[in-house]
Amino acid sequence: MTEINWQKLQNGSDIRGVALTGVAGEEVNLTPEVVAIIGKAFSLWLSQQKHKPTSKLTISIGRDSRLSGETLMNASLNAIASLGVKVYDFAMASTPAMFMSTITEGYKCAGAIMLTASHLPFNRNGLKFFTDKGGLEKQDITEILAIAQKGEFPKIEEKGNIEKRDFMSVYANQFVTKIRESVNHPDNYETPLQGLKIILDAGNGAGGFYATKVLLPLGADIQGSQFLNPDGNFPNHIPNPENKEAMMSISGAVINHQADFGIIFDTDVDRSAAVDSQGKELNRNKLIALISAIILKEHPQSTIVTDSITSDGLTQFIEEELKGKHHRFKRGYKNVINEALRLNQEGVESWLAIETSGHAALKENYFLDDGAYLVTKLLIELAKLNLENKNLIDLINRLKEPVESEEFRLIITAENFKEYGTQIIEKLTAFSASQTDWNIVPNNYEGIRISCENESEKGWFLLRLSLHDPVLPLNIETNIEGGVNKIASRLWTFFDQFEELNYHQ
Repeated sequence: MTEINWQKLQNGSDIRGVALTGVAGEEVNLTPEVVAIIGKAFSLWLSQQKHKPTSKLTISIGRDSRLSGETLMNASLNAIASLGVKVYDFAMASTPAMFMSTITEGYKCAGAIMLTASHLPFNRNGLKFFTDKGGLEKQDITEILAIAQKGEFPKIEEKGNIEKRDFMSVYANQFVTKIRESVNHPDNYETPLQGLKIILDAGNGAGGFYATKVLLPLGADIQGSQFLNPDGNFPNHIPNPENKEAMMSISGAVINHQADFGIIFDTDVDRSAAVDSQGKELNRNKLIALISAIILKEHPQSTIVTDSITSDGLTQFIEEELKGKHHRFKRGYKNVINEALRLNQEGVESWLAIETSGHAALKENYFLDDGAYLVTKLLIELAKLNLENKNLIDLINRLKEPVESEEFRLIITAENFKEYGTQIIEKLTAFSASQTDWNIVPNNYEGIRISCENESEKGWFLLRLSLHDPVLPLNIETNIEGGVNKIASRLWTFFDQFEELNYHQ
């Protein structure tokens, strides 16, 4: 076996790697052999955490539609069973469903593994891990990889059983029950979505189940739903609610079929976005505003935690229109979730942690980032409003959207990119403080956020350092035409002094 760089496989609180050849310059480092060792390492780690021998553990495994998924999953199933663990084979599954298998009656698995690399290219794959406490943290992954690197596993005479289980039907039925009970339709209790045409775009990922196992039993007309069949080549569009082509595709389908609502998932269904009956996108700030309106009706004056690049208009909407509190934090779904958990522990009521990327986690759902749960909340509200001849979009008609919005990615060529990037942010902070029409925004948790008060700018920008890549993402939003260019041109002049920074003017 070739030398493996185990640490390189860690991507924050996940494991990610190249599983297939086919992309120039990328060497395969997530082989069946590697995944087998990681599976055994997780089993040992879990045994230590639960204070149980491996023979007393049950672990569930699922995968998304990636081409490498089945091979890697089989390697993992057999390796884990070799340690005496009982293993449930869920086949095609969603990431949130894997967590639910650790707490659902009749399953209550000690741990769960999802084979996915979210929206990354077809040749990538990865592993996400869960216990009944939620997704593992960065430190947990480091410990599992240390066990994998050591490679010392006990010899177990009696292998554990591998059992095929249809957990996705169990998981889907939880949504069916929730929607029926929450809508409590006076005429059609069993089919509260009757009379609504709802289109689902699964992007050939793992989310097609929601159309057939949730929407159909509830009476929805799902004609026009697209790309429900799993296909790891992703032949139609990238399964990513942040992708422009993907959102154009679902928007077009809603318009063409004159649907009431459109839903789109990412590959493993931990992210989602929606489209209204006019084909207008309900993602990013709009999606956050929509679910905030629902949550703040249920939990008045509570705190909504978002990532750092949300707009000033959203803050105004949450705080002035909805009478809630908006707490911006760092990008990264784990960051916003952990911040909401921290606030609750300190006595600050928070029921929603959500990123502009479409990751949303609700306190009522174990702070699990579940795209299907988010959509379920929206559908409940859609059905309730439909009974009153109202539209879902009415909830956010007072949200002020920016006139212009753009993200630039500034590439750092310096060897120590973190140190160089930090220096740039520090110098930009000093520079901004010297500008009479720029104000440093307080309570900012990553990089620097500046409010631009000049009459020709009227907006803000945020410069931050990427966690893993030699990149400084720069977000600019303005409430005036041409404002982005005005702010950007001042920044380009400032960036000229940094020889190891590449940016496009």
